[in-house]
Amino acid sequence: MKFTLSWLKEHLETSATVDEITEALTDLGLEVEGVEDRAARLKTFTLAKVVSAEQHPDADRLRVCMVETDEGVKQIVCGAPNARAGITVVLAKPGDYVPGIDTTLGVGKIRGVESHGMMASERELELSDEHSGIIELPSGEVGEKFIDWLATHDPAKVDPVIEIAITPNRQDALGIHGIARDLAARGLGTLKPHEPQPVKGSFPCPVSVTIDADTLDDAPHFAGRVIRGVTNGPSPKWLQDRLRAIGLRPISALVDVTNFFTYDMNRPLHVFDVDKMQGALRVHRALGGESLLALDDKTYSLRAGQVVISDDRGPESLAGIMGGEETGCTEGTTTVFLESAWWDPIRIAHTGRELKINSDARYRFERGVDPDYTLPGLEAATRMILDLCGGEASEVVEAGAPLKTARSYPLDTARVISLVGMEIPKAEQVRILTSLGFSATGTGEVLEVWVPSWRRDVQGEADLVEEVARVASLTKLEPKPLPRAMAGVPKPVLTPTQLRERAARRTTAALGYNECVTYSFIDQAASGLFGGGTDDVRLENPISADLSHMRPQLLPGLLQAAARNQARGMMDLALFEVGHAFHGGEPGEQHLQVAGLLIGQTGPRDPHGGRRGVDVFDVKADAEAVLAAMGAPAKTQILRGGPDWWHPGRHGVICLGPKKVLGIFGELHPRILRAMDLKGPAMAFTLFPDEVPLPKVTTASRGAVEMAGYQAVERDFAFVVGAEVEAAVLVNAAAGADKALIEEVRVFDEFLGGSLGEGRKSIALTVRLQPRDKTLTEEEIEAVAGKIVEKVEKASGGTLRG
Repeated sequence: MKFTLSWLKEHLETSATVDEITEALTDLGLEVEGVEDRAARLKTFTLAKVVSAEQHPDADRLRVCMVETDEGVKQIVCGAPNARAGITVVLAKPGDYVPGIDTTLGVGKIRGVESHGMMASERELELSDEHSGIIELPSGEVGEKFIDWLATHDPAKVDPVIEIAITPNRQDALGIHGIARDLAARGLGTLKPHEPQPVKGSFPCPVSVTIDADTLDDAPHFAGRVIRGVTNGPSPKWLQDRLRAIGLRPISALVDVTNFFTYDMNRPLHVFDVDKMQGALRVHRALGGESLLALDDKTYSLRAGQVVISDDRGPESLAGIMGGEETGCTEGTTTVFLESAWWDPIRIAHTGRELKINSDARYRFERGVDPDYTLPGLEAATRMILDLCGGEASEVVEAGAPLKTARSYPLDTARVISLVGMEIPKAEQVRILTSLGFSATGTGEVLEVWVPSWRRDVQGEADLVEEVARVASLTKLEPKPLPRAMAGVPKPVLTPTQLRERAARRTTAALGYNECVTYSFIDQAASGLFGGGTDDVRLENPISADLSHMRPQLLPGLLQAAARNQARGMMDLALFEVGHAFHGGEPGEQHLQVAGLLIGQTGPRDPHGGRRGVDVFDVKADAEAVLAAMGAPAKTQILRGGPDWWHPGRHGVICLGPKKVLGIFGELHPRILRAMDLKGPAMAFTLFPDEVPLPKVTTASRGAVEMAGYQAVERDFAFVVGAEVEAAVLVNAAAGADKALIEEVRVFDEFLGGSLGEGRKSIALTVRLQPRDKTLTEEEIEAVAGKIVEKVEKASGGTLRG
């Protein structure tokens, strides 16, 4: 968005400098992208007078001029047709940079004649596109600075141009009046009132307008009037200067007026040549397939649903985006229909993108213009056309009705202070909002604030707080020390689950595993292998067909990662992941898991035979180490009955009682490995951190270490049991004989068949007794041993081996 300082002052009465204005704009959220100081590029040029102009001896179109300058009379060769004696010109000396031709001058020869500089045209100084001859000034002293002459006689030519970036939520700042309103609210001047007076129509409008019923959602309000007897010549110099300064090319008075209001008041307009129209105007949706030759000389094929303005002949304008060439205004236009309407921003955006048309009208309508300014904008443009082009205006015709934009929100003035962090009195808050066009009512702390029609971005109290804050300026925020913290140890920041997750991750990595981070969703086939794959966990819009379901376990992702590594020759793998698995599709139906996977050998090949394949006991040890790091009790039970993706005879469920499952370890079922295209066997564990009981006493430090002061005693027992009896049955029974005294029970031998007979085996246990208060006597040891034998025989149905 570009505008000149003088154009801004048409709306803002201010004595602020350019620097003060640009600083305030950026602070208000209208970031200044640049300031073009047009006087700076003209500062080296001076005025001179042509003393004589003779024909060049070797060129018909060149003249050799003797020019009086502040450094004496200089010889300059010039090809301009108006170069003649007696005129005052603008001189560029050797060494001066000429912006219009991007050249630094030097003394040169033109057809053999030396030339000491040049006499400039308006285009060479980037004052306009005029290049038919050199600049002729009506007055001026030799040696006078050209910028000083312009400042007195044509100040618009050296007016600074300010360019700002407009964020999508500040559509009101796409008009210079809206920018002036912000600056006035900041205190940099007074906003000049803009209240267009209606032009009374002198005859009924001969052009009728209608809006189709199915189009009212996208085109709720359309207004216009006919102006006849106009003279469409060049627009006045002041209007052309303003448009050129912001990069627009003046076309004709009628078109320039519409461009003026597009930038001045953020009100795009359009004029139709009535003599080229046929019948009434109708606003409707295109059926699809119609064509329109637009003002950019391109023909567009319309799509169904796009909003167009048609006469009896067909589409004449693409609503809110660009007019048609067939009804465009020319120098011969004498009767026009001036249109002012409001279009739905979303429809404009869709149409513009579909047809790939960029225009000033589209840019503004798709961000939102003021719906309440539809009729005032029509009146203001009518008056300017009558002033510049003459003629007489008809009565206004309308179709549809203006949008109802009135809305209000409560604003707690005390909350504004707490949120912004600045002391902004209630009266100042009201002043800021009022100066921005809002209205505030109420006597207490809470105000009822009504939003103006041009601020469609304000949708609640938070937006009102933002308006107060940006005008009050957050640069005035002063740092304040925080209240002094209370003495003592601060409360922990991490939750118990987060602490366990961190401990599990560190411990597993320390055991030699490599951490993986996989997708939370997998394909349906893999999900079904691990108890998932149902519609409850299916994604409605998956990013890939292979990522269609939420994972029920972490193991599928690890197995897929292992398969990719094996395909690349990496056969010895130790992978783990910490993350969530999903047992349902509702919020909260997820749980944290720690999963590890071992495949291959325990180490590299060596001559000592220390290398072996990983087994169940490797993952058992690792699972117990991770559980211990998460705070699980040391005494747990190992049971069977894991899910069917585990090997039925080579896995264990780590429990605290039959219903409290802390984790599962073991070998994965061969059918799972085949389905996942893995070379096995594969050992794995899955732990559930949320199932680990919280400590009963939470302290900031560890408890005291309890060291036994008495000698431990170990006794060995061998029991003959049936081949189907699990060793865990004997271990659990032995440990339960005296829980206070028995510290550890472990299996150290197993013997099958032989002299024991078919279907029998021998399991040998070592039981460690650790007294706490005295040394055990032989009688006490024998008594405990008797209890162990009794318990084991009863639990297993076996006998003590003699």
